[in-house]
Amino acid sequence: MVAVIHGFADNILTMISIPTTRLITIGGKGKTRELKIGGNAPVSIQTMWKAPLTPDSLVYISKQMTELAMLGCDVVRFAVPDMESADLLVRLADMTDMPLVADIHFDHRLALRCLDGNVAKIRINPGNIGSKDKVREVVERARDANAAIRIGVNTGSLPADLRGRVEALSPRDEEFETIRAEALVEAAEREVAVFDELGFSSVVVSMKASSVTETVLCNEQFASRFDIPVHLGVTEAGPLIGGIVKSTLAFSRLFAQGIGSTVRVSLSDTVENEVVAARAILSECGQRKGGVTIVSCPRCGRDGFDVHGFVSRWQKELLSLNKAITVAVMGCVVNGPGEGKHADIGITGAGDYILIFRHGEIVRKESIGSDPSATDRVFREELDKV
Repeated sequence: MVAVIHGFADNILTMISIPTTRLITIGGKGKTRELKIGGNAPVSIQTMWKAPLTPDSLVYISKQMTELAMLGCDVVRFAVPDMESADLLVRLADMTDMPLVADIHFDHRLALRCLDGNVAKIRINPGNIGSKDKVREVVERARDANAAIRIGVNTGSLPADLRGRVEALSPRDEEFETIRAEALVEAAEREVAVFDELGFSSVVVSMKASSVTETVLCNEQFASRFDIPVHLGVTEAGPLIGGIVKSTLAFSRLFAQGIGSTVRVSLSDTVENEVVAARAILSECGQRKGGVTIVSCPRCGRDGFDVHGFVSRWQKELLSLNKAITVAVMGCVVNGPGEGKHADIGITGAGDYILIFRHGEIVRKESIGSDPSATDRVFREELDKV
């Protein structure tokens, strides 16, 4: 595939070839469902659990895996800082069908322990695992376990020589982001060479920066040279709004070039919002079809219906439905049915009554007073008919 890419450094249009990536498989052992990454497989959605694993939390977490899957999540990563965490992740992998990823730093024995169980993928930075022999141990265990490995490179863990090259520049220098992006790619290439030498191809690569420009640049460069699936993410992207903005800008530019096999929207927010944000970005970029699309107005002085409250109550359930429909939640009867004319079902209201409409036609009008549960009951009855 040939893509047209806007060069950030010189603002010149260049032409590079983006190869089709290899297809790898994770999961498929025990009760873990199988997931394809790369090739022509759909772009998958990941998130990372935001709390330590504890013995008392496993049942709760396994239930949350089911809820995340209903929202569209395909993979969940867990930090594994010690052997107790590794043991717990192995136990958790037998309690859920969600493919789980172990995030390992420094101690390769943690990766080996996770690969004793049904953990689907290991995320390591070979540069901080230690000797090549330790990396070889992890690779051989992963090969025996039919597990995949993600090489995770970020600007905070560059090799010393590349870090020195970056630190010699000031963030105000014109080529600062370009040099950092090149350093990320070079670090990834070095790690890939190790896995190539070991004959291990079930590899995903991520190169993450907190800058949109660096994220786009490094992934463009890497994708033009390798057929390895790339995991996209803007690291330390920030709180909900800023993080979504950065991720949307980076992902949309890369998706337009056919780059990106799996994504995580990294937010200083909940795992649920990471998944919902990723799903929305993929949908708007044409990377994910089906499911429920929610359109809702921002509200104004004409407001006659509690849009915010309704969306808050219904978002998770609607996104979990196995229906390819559009749901409109509108703030007033003046514009509601008209602006939501394309929706398969919509709701609005004024005073003490609500209106349910389909494709702009009102199908039900009912007085419900101020009781949200009555609103929900009426809407559910009509939703079941769609």
